[in-house]
Amino acid sequence: MSDAQTAKDSLHDAHDRKSNATSEVTPKVTQTYTVEGASCASCVSKIEQALIKVPGVQSAQMNFADRSVMVEGDVSADVVVYAVEQAGYTVRIANDGSDQDAMDEKEQADYQYYKRLMLEMAIALGLGVPLMAYGLSVGEMTVTTNTERAAWLVVGLLTLGVMMFSGKHFYVGAWQSFKNHSANMDTLIALGTGTAWVYSMAVIFFPTYVPEMARHVYFEATAMIIGLINLGLALELKARGRTSDAIKRLIGLQAKTARVIREGKDIDIAIEDVLLSDLVRVRPGEKIPVDGEVEEGHTAIDESMLTGEPMPVEKVQGDEVVTGTLNKTGSIVIRATRVGKDTALARIIGMVKRAQNSKPPIGRMADVISAYFVPVVMIIAIISALVWLNFGPEPAVAYAIVSATTVLIIACPCALGLATPMSVMVGVGKAAEAGVLIRNGEALQTASKLTAMILDKTGTITLGSPRVTNIIPTSDFTEEEVLKLAASLESGSE
Repeated sequence: MSDAQTAKDSLHDAHDRKSNATSEVTPKVTQTYTVEGASCASCVSKIEQALIKVPGVQSAQMNFADRSVMVEGDVSADVVVYAVEQAGYTVRIANDGSDQDAMDEKEQADYQYYKRLMLEMAIALGLGVPLMAYGLSVGEMTVTTNTERAAWLVVGLLTLGVMMFSGKHFYVGAWQSFKNHSANMDTLIALGTGTAWVYSMAVIFFPTYVPEMARHVYFEATAMIIGLINLGLALELKARGRTSDAIKRLIGLQAKTARVIREGKDIDIAIEDVLLSDLVRVRPGEKIPVDGEVEEGHTAIDESMLTGEPMPVEKVQGDEVVTGTLNKTGSIVIRATRVGKDTALARIIGMVKRAQNSKPPIGRMADVISAYFVPVVMIIAIISALVWLNFGPEPAVAYAIVSATTVLIIACPCALGLATPMSVMVGVGKAAEAGVLIRNGEALQTASKLTAMILDKTGTITLGSPRVTNIIPTSDFTEEEVLKLAASLESGSE
C-alpha cells in the first residue's frame, strides 16, 4: 500500500473516531512542519483551515515568513502531511531547531535556492531590460509589417523560454491552486504575464483581427515582471535567513561532544549519544554538555547565559548544573539527568522558535484580510478591463488588457503576509541575543505599550560582568603598586 493511501486511510479513521468520540480531552503534542509551495499570505489561511479540519488537531499556526506551520494536537505526521498535500502544497517535518547539522543543511538548501532564483532573475531581466530600453528609445513596439511580425515572433519565442525557465514555478503554483479551487500570488502572476504573452502572440499571428492602434506587443512586461518578482523572492529568502541568527547563537552554546566515564575509562562521544545517568567528566574551561548533578569535585560555574548574573557560582556534590554553562575552575564529574531535547538549553531554543512562529493579534488580522485579497483583486482586474473596454479611448482592447494586467501584478499580497511575521521573528531573535526571552508574539506586541519597567538585579541593565572602576590603596601602598600586585596574581589564571 502506498504512503499516500495509508495517510488517506488514517485521515478517514480519524474522522470516524471523531464522530464516535466522547468528551475526553486529547493530549497536546506540538510538531513543526516546513511547507513548500506557499507563495503568498493568502496561502496561510488555506493551509491552517485544511489542518484545523483534521480530527485531533487542536490548533495550527503558520508562519509565512519562514514557511513553517506549528500543529498542536494528538495526530500522526502522516495525516498532517496528507492534509496539507491535498490542499496543494508540499510539507515535511521540520528539525527541532536545536540540531546544528540540520540547520546547516537547511542553510545550504536555502543558498542553492537563492542562487537558482538569482539565475532565473538574470535570464528574465537579460531579455526584459533590452526590450524595455528599445521601447523607450525607439518607440512603440507595434506590428505593422511582415518583417516586424517575424522579428517579434523570435522575441515571443525567447519570452516563452523565459516563462518556462524563470517563471515555471509561478505557473505550476497557479495550476495547483486552480486544481484546489483557490487562488494565490502565483495565480495573479500567471494570469498577468500569461495574458500579456497570449495577446502579443495573437497580434503577431492575426494582426488583421486587431485594430491597427492596438497592434502592440507586451513581451518586455512579461519578462520584466518575472525577473523582478524572482529578485524579490531572492531578497526575501536572504532576509529570512538572517532571522535565525539568534537560534544559531543559542545552538552555539551547546557542546558538540561529552567525555563519558564507561567501564572506568574516559571516552569522548557525540553529545546525542549521551544517555540518562551517564557519568560525564567536565574539565576547567569546558562547557557543561548535559543537564546533571555534581557527583564528584568542586568548581565555580559561569551561569550568565542562563541567569544574567556575571559572578561564577560555586558547585559542590549534589548541586545541579545546566547545559551550555561554563566550568571555570575545577574538574567535576556529573551524572546526566536530562539529555537531548529535554535539557534546559534545548527547551530555551524551542521556546524561542515557538515565540518566533506565534502570531500577535495584528498578524491574525493580516491573515484574515489576505485570505480574501486575491479573489477581490481578480474581480477588480476584471472590472478595470471592462471599464476601459467600454469607456476608454482607442485602442480600447489594448488599454483593457494593460489595466487588468497592471492590477493583477501590482496587487500581489507579499508584503501583507511578510511584514508581521518577519517583524516578530526579528524582534524575538534580537531579544534572545540580548538574553531576553519573549513568550510569544502577543507579548511582543503588548510590550510596545509599556510605560515603566521594574528590574530585580543590576546585571540586567549593566555590562553583565564586573570591572575595576576605582583603586583605593591603604597603608603605605600606592595605587600603582596595588594594580601591579593584582595584575601579577591574574597573569597566571586561565
